[in-house]
Amino acid sequence: MSIELIRLLLDFGLVVLIWMIQCIVYPSFRYYPAKNLIAWHKVYTARFSVIVIPLMLGQIGIAVYQTILLPSVYTVISLIIIIFVWLATFLQFVPIHTSISKGIVSEKLLVSLVNKNWIRTALWTLLFIYSFIFYFLE
Repeated sequence: MSIELIRLLLDFGLVVLIWMIQCIVYPSFRYYPAKNLIAWHKVYTARFSVIVIPLMLGQIGIAVYQTILLPSVYTVISLIIIIFVWLATFLQFVPIHTSISKGIVSEKLLVSLVNKNWIRTALWTLLFIYSFIFYFLE
C-alpha cells in the first residue's frame, strides 16, 4: 500500500469523523441535562480519543514525511491545513472540552462548540477533497 493511499485513507477517516461530530455528537450535547452531559462527556472524550488521536498523529506524521521527502505544492499546502486543524484543536477545542469536563457547561458554550467546529469541519473536508484529487490525478 502506498504512502499516498494511506494518507488518503487517514484523511477520509478524519473527514467522516468530523462530520459525525459536527452533525450528531456536538449538537446532541444541548439535549443533556448538565449533570448527565458532564458524566457522558468524560466517557465520550476517553473513547473518542482512542480513535481520533492515532488518526491525527498518522495524518500529520505522513504529511511531515511527504513534505520533507517529497516536497511539492500539494504536500506543503496539506501540511499547512493540518497545522491549522491542530492549532484550532488545541487552542479552541481542548479548552472547551476541559471546561465541560470540569462541570462548566452553558448553552452559550455548547452553541460555541458547534459553531467553532465548522472551522475544523471545513478544513478537514477541504483537505480530503485536495488529497482525493491529488491521489487520483497524480
